[in-house]
Amino acid sequence: MYTQDTIVAISTALGEGAIGLVRLSGPEAIAIANRLFPEKDLSQVASHTIHYGHIQDPQSGQVLDEVMTSVMKAPRSYTTEDVVEINGHGGIVAIQSILNACLSQGARLAEPGEFTQRAFLNGRIDLSQAEAIMDLISAKTNRAKDAAMSQLQGSLKHKIRQLRDTMLNTLAQVEVTIDYPEYDDVEELSLQQLASTAELVQSEVRAILRQATQGKLFREGIKTAIIGRPNVGKSSLLNYLIGEDKAIVTDIAGTTRDTIEEYISIKGVPLHIIDTAGIRHTDEVVEQIGVEKSRAMIESADLILLILNQAQALDPMDLELLELTQNKARIILLNKQDLPNQWSIEDLAGHLQDDSDIIKTSVLTEDGLTALEDAISARFLSGNLQSTDLNYLLNSRHTHLLNQALASLDEVIQSCAMSLPVDLIQIDYTRAWDALGEITGDSVQDELLTKLFSQFCLGK
Repeated sequence: MYTQDTIVAISTALGEGAIGLVRLSGPEAIAIANRLFPEKDLSQVASHTIHYGHIQDPQSGQVLDEVMTSVMKAPRSYTTEDVVEINGHGGIVAIQSILNACLSQGARLAEPGEFTQRAFLNGRIDLSQAEAIMDLISAKTNRAKDAAMSQLQGSLKHKIRQLRDTMLNTLAQVEVTIDYPEYDDVEELSLQQLASTAELVQSEVRAILRQATQGKLFREGIKTAIIGRPNVGKSSLLNYLIGEDKAIVTDIAGTTRDTIEEYISIKGVPLHIIDTAGIRHTDEVVEQIGVEKSRAMIESADLILLILNQAQALDPMDLELLELTQNKARIILLNKQDLPNQWSIEDLAGHLQDDSDIIKTSVLTEDGLTALEDAISARFLSGNLQSTDLNYLLNSRHTHLLNQALASLDEVIQSCAMSLPVDLIQIDYTRAWDALGEITGDSVQDELLTKLFSQFCLGK
């Protein structure tokens, strides 16, 4: 049991709201709340009950707020410690006064993520579930929320522990086999067992990793850059997609000087969408900076929405942008279809990829924009990944450890093929086993825990 001092924090977002929540956790949580809540002896109430009353300053007797107080006694709580949650009014001053009263009675202000850290250290959740809580809080779409919820319920934990158990069982069998050297085929049997298990675990790890890219996209959003010459309709498209007039739209070239960013969801696909400055050759210093940022955005984007104005003659810059984006995932929009066309798709011959989506649009009249949404959805939700398949919302730490385990298992398989001594092969085998253990926290260093939980919001 992780029983140090009693911690307290405001667990609702700062600012004005209907309700503000102050959470206490630790051995003195109920005693501290009792000194502030005179209407009832909270040490005598049943666990998981809520009680109406007032929070008072114990020294002056001044009523600080009218509250509902929840009591959750160890070990049936989020942290497995005694937990008291005081639900007061959500004003900044009101909720801060409750926090200060708790601090005056001996509680310590919690560090970011310390409640969840205690839940992990006390064995209620593993490390992958703790990270899933952070993903659940920051989920931007229903798919990301569902995947985080699946991981919180233990989908990744169970899978990783199953693989580690398989490896451990094989290792135990090899040890037993080595203990009976009177059999001539001991070494060969041991090598066969290790190679077979390594190949099995490798296959399962690769299956998990196949979701890594999708998991990253659903967690962070698909970085989508709207690219094109000035006045082709980039800002108008951004305004349409986000449903508000955020970008300034004028007929004056160079209006957008810097990138404008928003998070949106299109048919369940999260987009981190960026409206860039129109790309053209210019001598104006500020606009030049915007153009350079737009060019850099092409390199880092996951998806390019390249807008060409079909109502004007093709410009050399249009062709240059086609070349710049040729090796990127892109959708080409032939915009301003409400006006007479000045060129045809055939004029782009030699500048198109076979897999480029080309959609005729008029952002002004909204023609073709439903087809754009369908193309984005098809591009990122096609293939074998269905809505129920995204069980693991892998982060970069998970991905690194899984790749580390794969590399060690590769060494095991190659060493077995070369008939190297079993005790040498066991070193790489154990490395892979430890790497998987770091995902769930079964083998992890204190420094890593401190870094991970520091990324949580205060009060969680």
